[in-house]
Amino acid sequence: MPADRVEMPTVHPPVPGPAVPEPEPTDEAPAAAQVVGRVLDWYAVHARDLPWRRPECSAWGVMVSEFMLQQTPVARVLGPWATWMDQWPTPAALAAAPAGEAIRMWGRLGYPRRALRLHRTAQAIVERHDGRVPGTEAELRALPGVGEYTAAAVAAFAHRRRTVVVDTNVRRLLARLVRGDAQAPAHPRAAERALAAEHVPDDPERAATWAVSSMELGALVCTARTPHCETCPVADLCAWHLAGHPEGTYAPRTQSYEGTDRQCRGALLAVLREAETPVPTIELRRAWPARRAADPDQFDRALAGLAGDGLVAALDAEHWTLPTG
Repeated sequence: MPADRVEMPTVHPPVPGPAVPEPEPTDEAPAAAQVVGRVLDWYAVHARDLPWRRPECSAWGVMVSEFMLQQTPVARVLGPWATWMDQWPTPAALAAAPAGEAIRMWGRLGYPRRALRLHRTAQAIVERHDGRVPGTEAELRALPGVGEYTAAAVAAFAHRRRTVVVDTNVRRLLARLVRGDAQAPAHPRAAERALAAEHVPDDPERAATWAVSSMELGALVCTARTPHCETCPVADLCAWHLAGHPEGTYAPRTQSYEGTDRQCRGALLAVLREAETPVPTIELRRAWPARRAADPDQFDRALAGLAGDGLVAALDAEHWTLPTG
């Protein structure tokens, strides 16, 4: 499931409108049609202008954005997405390039296995679908590296299909709106998907717009730490807001990065991305000097992990490069 689509630095929460009324709390769940209508009206005014949302964006451009936005904020994706699309505007263009070039182009977006999966997906699209991004969830799910969320999102946003698109933002929005919980559970549950399905309009075009607008509301207004309830179009229907914002049962997950194997892997991969020739092992060790003393095995473990994931290749016992296949 992708991470929150956070606002770009130049985007501010919507300007407050009239004060939201504070009706008495009710045990009745908000009517889905009423919620959908209000959120769609809000989105028509407040939607961010993102390149992968524009009508001229190809289905491939939408797919690339969905891969990049997994666990990465919008602001960090804008530049790399544009560069990627200039370099590889079609699946065929990426499929023809070495996998190592995809990893190099991925830069510092993080979680570089996404680049490798996207490269394999491009190859599968060329082999199975004549270079065109398929339109059904079943076809998309059959591609390597495409899970339930990405398949639903691409089908909806690129092909305007009626699907159930559930990301972190939507889970949090519906948890507050309907169940009155501050946060969604740490791990997705079947009941959450069923609840999301209840809010999907029957009309495919309206359903696709609801998918992106509910995600946008969660990203810009119903945020995890500082929700802007005063500008929310459905605040007067929200069980959590009406209950006075009770504290959540589920604590937000936090991940340490400093000194981890993941940080070590990133440091080693950064050296290889910048190199035009094979890199000696001793040079890679210089990229991680401070941590070796604290954990003597970390360098070897991280390098072996990169090799096992197919992100680096050993030319011999002492030289490394990005994969060439």
